[in-house]
Amino acid sequence: MKEFHLENTPIAYYIDDLENKDWIVFIHAAFVDHRMFEKQFEYFKGKYNLLAVDILGHGNSTKVRKGDSIEKMSYWINQIFETHNIKSAHFVGVSLGAVFVQDFANKYEDKVLSLVCFGGYDINDFDIEKQKSNSKEQMKMMLKAMFSIKWFAKANKKISAYTMEAQEEFYKINLNFKRKSFKYLAKLQSLINKYPKKKRQYKLLVGCGQHDIPMEIEIVNEWAEKEHCEKIILQEAGHCANMDNPEEFNKCLESFLK
Repeated sequence: MKEFHLENTPIAYYIDDLENKDWIVFIHAAFVDHRMFEKQFEYFKGKYNLLAVDILGHGNSTKVRKGDSIEKMSYWINQIFETHNIKSAHFVGVSLGAVFVQDFANKYEDKVLSLVCFGGYDINDFDIEKQKSNSKEQMKMMLKAMFSIKWFAKANKKISAYTMEAQEEFYKINLNFKRKSFKYLAKLQSLINKYPKKKRQYKLLVGCGQHDIPMEIEIVNEWAEKEHCEKIILQEAGHCANMDNPEEFNKCLESFLK
């Protein structure tokens, strides 16, 4: 994947492209970066044009200027599309990434071929009580980070991944996250329940790992039922299912895209 930096923004992004292929856009989970999709890049290389973006405050998207905000992520992704003449794409978001792929779809629906959301929730119809419960757990984790990113990453890997291999990979990437970047996540709530729920003009796949927290599995089941869309509870996987069981994740994703 070749690294690019979007002009006049802090955003770093990565492209592996071939002419006349559909695009897949990958958006990562919180506290890591595009590298969480390495196994997906290997599998889909040559089959699709690939684009991965580091979320503001993550990876190499850290040269933040006054006025830069996480609320601009969809706008910046669209700028990448315009820069590289990308007309439309399939979007894959895991955890926090699932929020941003949906926000992009809310604003640029005509550029979305399909949406895949793992470990996420419907940002246009999210229960406020579940939101409060989720926020409390996030605050506990953030307190650990205030003392030590290493301590935070050790605790975070057990929540974010199920297999030992995936936990260690998550941990290594998480160590690069800077405490100051927490402030960029503060405006995340402004993207939730902002747009009215409407019928999607593209196909949707929602899912999570079988070892994710019970609330996430409940959310995914309810979401799939309401949307009448495809659903996958991936075996032998936790929250970041693409890292825990990449072989099955890749096969399921390829089947859905075709």
